[in-house]
Amino acid sequence: MTKKEIVRTISEEIGLTQLQTKEIVQKTFDAIVEALVAERRIELRNFGVFEVKRRAPRKARNPRTGDKVLVPEKYVVVFKPGKEMEERVKELERKELERQAATAPRATRVKVGGKDGSSRPPFEPQGVAAGHGAEPG
Repeated sequence: MTKKEIVRTISEEIGLTQLQTKEIVQKTFDAIVEALVAERRIELRNFGVFEVKRRAPRKARNPRTGDKVLVPEKYVVVFKPGKEMEERVKELERKELERQAATAPRATRVKVGGKDGSSRPPFEPQGVAAGHGAEPG
């Protein structure tokens, strides 16, 4: 979903023009960014927590050359979903698993063993079953 689609959906639900809604959505995003820069954390109840975390410097390898490279420290934004969001995503996962189970072909029974009913597999490489394989060294 894009910002434009979010704006369209909200504008239809609350009866504002898309231009007015776009301004509100953009101001909301701007406020989140400003709060992260100023306070390094913003908690939105029933949604989640955005937080700025420091990644320590580390040693890595260039995958093309194999040379060692020092990766400097950097700050990244992490998001931890709220309880309600996690529950709704888990519900989506559960429904998808149910859908897959309902559409999966049922397993058929396969007879294992030789034609004579023995437990021997139906195919064996020539010479191995009779003990005519290569002698250990």
